[in-house]
Amino acid sequence: MYGQIRSKDTTPERRVRHLVHGLGYRYRLHVRNLPGAPDLVFASQKKVIFVHGCFWHRHRCRLGRALPQMRVEYWHPKLDGNKERDRKHRQRLRKLGWGVLTVWECQTCPGKADWVVQRVIAFLEG
Repeated sequence: MYGQIRSKDTTPERRVRHLVHGLGYRYRLHVRNLPGAPDLVFASQKKVIFVHGCFWHRHRCRLGRALPQMRVEYWHPKLDGNKERDRKHRQRLRKLGWGVLTVWECQTCPGKADWVVQRVIAFLEG
């Protein structure tokens, strides 16, 4: 099951892309020469947005706190490694002069679009 999980073009990512495009911003997707290959890259502003799944990247929400009950010895290091890798990518991007915003899967649920829009505008205009 987990082997079929997508890393690109996920539903939360597509929701954020739709909102950002609707605001009139243009971006590039998954620029591989930047640390972490950010989901949305605004090169002219030197800003990037990551859209993270709560479970895979260990968000503090209900979805992110859930842990598989089977093969715990595999999952704990795997998920902790994801979180540490994310931290290093953000740190490297900031050292290179890039602004970084993370939008979490739980924040893209229907009904929270206005909140995401405000957060993205504040990030890109700020």
